[in-house]
Amino acid sequence: MQRGCRTPARPSMAAAPGRLRGLLVAGPARPWGQPAPLGTRLLGRNCHQPAGPRSSPEPRSGGLPEGVEYIPTRKAKNPMKPVGVAWYSLYSRTRLGYYFYQWQVKKARERYPHGHSVPQPCRFPGVKILPVPVLSNNYSYLVIDTGSSRAAVIDPSDPLAVQAAIEEEGVILEAIFCTHKHWDHSGGNASLRQRHSSCKVYGSSLDAIPELTNPLADREKVSVGCLTFEALTTPGHTVGHMAYVLDGGPFGGPSCLFSGDLLFLAGCGRLFEGSPETMLASLDVAVGLGEDTLLWPGHEYALECLTFASLLELDNPALEQKLQWAVQQRQEKRSTCPSTLGEEQTYNPFLRTHRPELQAALGLQRGGGEHPDAFRARVLKEVRRRKDLYKAT
Repeated sequence: MQRGCRTPARPSMAAAPGRLRGLLVAGPARPWGQPAPLGTRLLGRNCHQPAGPRSSPEPRSGGLPEGVEYIPTRKAKNPMKPVGVAWYSLYSRTRLGYYFYQWQVKKARERYPHGHSVPQPCRFPGVKILPVPVLSNNYSYLVIDTGSSRAAVIDPSDPLAVQAAIEEEGVILEAIFCTHKHWDHSGGNASLRQRHSSCKVYGSSLDAIPELTNPLADREKVSVGCLTFEALTTPGHTVGHMAYVLDGGPFGGPSCLFSGDLLFLAGCGRLFEGSPETMLASLDVAVGLGEDTLLWPGHEYALECLTFASLLELDNPALEQKLQWAVQQRQEKRSTCPSTLGEEQTYNPFLRTHRPELQAALGLQRGGGEHPDAFRARVLKEVRRRKDLYKAT
């Protein structure tokens, strides 16, 4: 911990084993896991053009972690998009992808001048986490050390929305943590670095992250003011995907996982550049962080993912309750994040590959001599296949 950082006293947790007490959310106090009240102030925005595109070199096969598979194209058509994998290749590896990102930003600013959702800022002593709704369903996160007014941002896809939050909070931006190369997570890096010249950009060297200044290794830690972030290598969605964990312990708070496109509320990212085995291993890394860890995903996908999950498990009370809650939240345009990893394991099918009820719903059985993790990867593959084919109504 850096000089001058004080460690606030931890709140007592004896009254609620396994649940955090004393976690403050902007607005009236509420039981953890219940809908937050309305009244969160929205961010204003201005408009200017984002910085130009970066080159997108492909990862070198020799530099990939063991078990990671880089798949720039596939022969089979991706059922999730009419244009399939060809479009993904263009989006992620060419200038056309950057122009499409610019168009997305422009349209989202017109359609959602105050953001697609009303977020609830999360506070615990010395820390403030401010979700910033961007594009049509993305989230960036401004994480603030309130004692020093030093801040980091995760995945600043719309630099103007993030800059508005920085100015409103009156903080100094020291770091950008980028989960992966896709423009809807990295598109604001260059513009923010132009405004904040001392700001460093962290991420994996295996992804072509724009303006990357400080490549990170797995489990490497970074300090921003009194905050400590740990990088986790979580390939699957892209070959260099990273998630970031904020250590809330020194502040009497929970750990916070900023998962990018690894993990959503009731969902996970598509397997663009990895195998089911790779994604399963990455999801297991996330689950290993502990049940009380707060999940801050890269997208507002809760309603779609929960609805899909309810088609797989028809008799899951936790899933049914969470879906009803999410419907109410989204009807009022309120954010559904964060959840907890403990909650996710009760209804997220991508974290329930070990559950007999899900396996039975998929019509899958473990083969004789099949390794349990190999079977779980097969279950994950089938869930992902069905999710790719699913169209929300």
